[in-house]
Amino acid sequence: MFESAELGHRIDKETYQRDEPRLREALLNAQYDLAQAARFPVIIVIGGVDGAGKGETVNMLNEWMDPRHIHTHAFPEPSDEERERPRMWRFWRALPPRGKIGILFGAWHTQPIVDRVYGRISKTALAQAIAEIVRFEKMLTDEGALILKFWFHLSKERQRKRLKALEKDPKTRWRVSATDWERFKIYDKFRKVSEQFLLQTSKAEAPWIVVEGEDPQYRMLTVGKLLLDAMRERLDQKRATHLPDRTPPMLPRLDRKDVLATLDLGKKIARTRYQRDLERWQGRLNLLSRDPRFNELAVIVVFEGQDAAGKGGAIRRITGALDARRYQGIPIAAPTEEERAQPYLWRFWRHLPRRGRFAIYDRSWYGRVLVERVEQFCSEYDWMRAYSEINDFEEQLVRNNIVLVKYWLEIGRDEQLKRFKEREKTAFKRFKITAEDWRNRKKWDLYHGAVCDMVDRTSTSVAPWTLVEANDKYHARIKILRTLCRSIEAVL
Repeated sequence: MFESAELGHRIDKETYQRDEPRLREALLNAQYDLAQAARFPVIIVIGGVDGAGKGETVNMLNEWMDPRHIHTHAFPEPSDEERERPRMWRFWRALPPRGKIGILFGAWHTQPIVDRVYGRISKTALAQAIAEIVRFEKMLTDEGALILKFWFHLSKERQRKRLKALEKDPKTRWRVSATDWERFKIYDKFRKVSEQFLLQTSKAEAPWIVVEGEDPQYRMLTVGKLLLDAMRERLDQKRATHLPDRTPPMLPRLDRKDVLATLDLGKKIARTRYQRDLERWQGRLNLLSRDPRFNELAVIVVFEGQDAAGKGGAIRRITGALDARRYQGIPIAAPTEEERAQPYLWRFWRHLPRRGRFAIYDRSWYGRVLVERVEQFCSEYDWMRAYSEINDFEEQLVRNNIVLVKYWLEIGRDEQLKRFKEREKTAFKRFKITAEDWRNRKKWDLYHGAVCDMVDRTSTSVAPWTLVEANDKYHARIKILRTLCRSIEAVL
């Protein structure tokens, strides 16, 4: 893969002085057009051999364009805060919004390569990381992002000369560290692992571009022209193009049942038993949250259900058992303009809890396959691909010692109508009922089908759904508390 980068490409000084001002002007114009259109973000991933000019190229891009519209991020060793979240969390947070350029220096590709070279992960773990990265980049491009991945390459001899030259000059000596020389000693091993990694993560939607790093003038003009051409090509498109045929039709499973119809909504418990069980399970949850081992975990609780199904009351019974410093309630409404400028999952990524804490989502990322699907707020292609993206996201959560508990609260049509009317009559409950609730009720059957598809396609072995019979609020609350406690105990 690297052979094309070892041809000794050079650009003479006269050519560089002629082309550089024109390229800078064209890049700046393209950047302003990108900001004005705000239709997609540009993500520039920088990687490659030490001493191949990665830092110089990043500085050049910031100098040639308006840095106010560029988000530059470097990724050293993860901080304690980052270690407590999934590996991709710090990259999720660094993504640029639409209309902006993000330069990610040493992004999601670096650590798997380094870890494999030093024997810290197995071939299987590397393959898992590669698959995760491919799915992540596919999701970004499906969301409309333009991704350019540059790998700066030097042959072993050229790297040695480059490091020595940088080290000899007092002005550039700081760029060469002991780590650079340590990695140079195992250059062949780095090359072997990197070549395998690049081949497997270079896809049509986000290919790697290998750039020879020896001649700075060639390197800078090459990167600048490739960036300009890619931005101009995308800007000239009148709209983002999706390829819906990449995802096969969602075929019904022959053995699939109407999972909601199997629920016994007549289940109920007496008030006296409810009060006794409530005290028992709230006390148990409180003890679990104070267990020393709990500090190695985090808990995410997801609540979905029909309007007036009792999500808010169930959440209050959970928070009533917890120290207020240990949980965060996250109500999900329509996305803000800031959130619309990012990938769909971004607004959920940003709220992931640290270890020793709870995050309770009152509605969640499942809005894409429920509300957005039924109300046609997104395309069929977008909500169909969301199933696999959600499963991938939840698998990452669970792999990172996060206890994920998902509840669907189911009530009958008559019970919902009864609760709607009660809310309209009760002064302190009027805020709970809106015209939108009545509109949603008219689409009951459409939501019913969407929920069955959701449960069928996202109830996985690592993140199963708990279906809650919620006609009786007492029964629902106890089932939720009991399931939550047992889920935490299973991990502890």
